[in-house]
Amino acid sequence: MVILMDKRKTKLIVNKSGGTSSKGGKTYRVTIPNTWIEQLGLSEDNRSLNISFDGDKIIIKPEISLSEYSKKYSNNHLVKLNFYNNQTLCTAILADYTEKNIIIKNFTDNTLYRAFGANDKPDWRDYLSFLEDRVIPRTRAGLREYLNTLGIDEYNPLEIIKKTHGKMAEDNQWIEVCGYDS
Repeated sequence: MVILMDKRKTKLIVNKSGGTSSKGGKTYRVTIPNTWIEQLGLSEDNRSLNISFDGDKIIIKPEISLSEYSKKYSNNHLVKLNFYNNQTLCTAILADYTEKNIIIKNFTDNTLYRAFGANDKPDWRDYLSFLEDRVIPRTRAGLREYLNTLGIDEYNPLEIIKKTHGKMAEDNQWIEVCGYDS
């Protein structure tokens, strides 16, 4: 199926900020055509968005649940992880290795127990950093012997977590790899 890209020319709307904003503060907006909003499945009742900026373009996507994402991108390489503190599920993570995208759902308001702390919209780099923070550092002396003991050929944080559950001596947090589509 070929999707033709609909392009429109528009202008940035610039307003002076009011209230308690700093002197000279401004807000910026862009008007988006109704048909685009409808195609994204957005409405007055469903207005939650995820936006990202890659240094060149702004990407706007509707917020989507883990299960909706799983269904929509079922042909992608998806990894499902649950992050616990003791026996309490704190964050569910769905990592899309094809699109280099992650979706999370926090189950606690305590940022100390969340996988990404106060960051509610982590990106792929945050995810990779999170995995590395839960395993032996790649610069640790004796790393080769450690990997051999685990039966792993190369340094791969996800593979290490599958064996160790990302358990660390200094906390009670751990990771369950509950789905791995390769």
